Amino acid sequence: MSDPGDVWAVIPVKETAGAKQRLAALLSAKLRQALALAMLEDVLEAVAGVNGLGGAMLVTVDPQAIALARRYGAHAIADGAHDGHTGAVNAGARHLVGQGRDTMLTLPGDLPLVTAAEIERLIAAHGPAPAFTIVPAHDDQGSNAILMSPPRAVPLRFGEDSFFPHLAASRAAGIEPCVVRLPGIAFDIDNTQDLHHFARLGSTTRAGRLIAEHANEIGGAAASATTRG
Repeated sequence: MSDPGDVWAVIPVKETAGAKQRLAALLSAKLRQALALAMLEDVLEAVAGVNGLGGAMLVTVDPQAIALARRYGAHAIADGAHDGHTGAVNAGARHLVGQGRDTMLTLPGDLPLVTAAEIERLIAAHGPAPAFTIVPAHDDQGSNAILMSPPRAVPLRFGEDSFFPHLAASRAAGIEPCVVRLPGIAFDIDNTQDLHHFARLGSTTRAGRLIAEHANEIGGAAASATTRG
């Protein structure tokens, strides 16, 4: 079991003005940006609620994301922000190593159901260094959270099919990975199917309330897409 005080969260955030392009059939650009920021705030709130967490760092150049980071007591760095998800996480890991931090928790900013309790369960499952703990996406394709001691113990490469390659990379580094399945962390919104599923849940998170407020717009866009199809 790890001490939460040793853990720093690294959250890569793309520029939200162009967020969630795969939802363009259902959501306007303005609403996609609002959803991205709502999900990010849900993630930041969960991270801030973890008892005794060492700290949090956003890797981003997005002004609104930086403002949210400050609101929740998180740091923000620009290094690696233009290098994709993998490059941003690696930049965050380098910063942590340079600061003498022991453990990195990385998770994306689009997990609308994540909770502080789930993050605490993840930390509790993490063993002594060197250690690698991972939460897969709901479809066992993506890697939705990785906890790693030290922060650069295993080379990371994110993408739609990263979970099993990350397990292999951990073993290649001589570390038996620990897999933890947590439904809130496992769920992200990447496509229209995810969005419809999330809308049906009736979540009361910021992202859930936003989607509920725009249910008619989303439903109308879906009907139009079906007609065109």
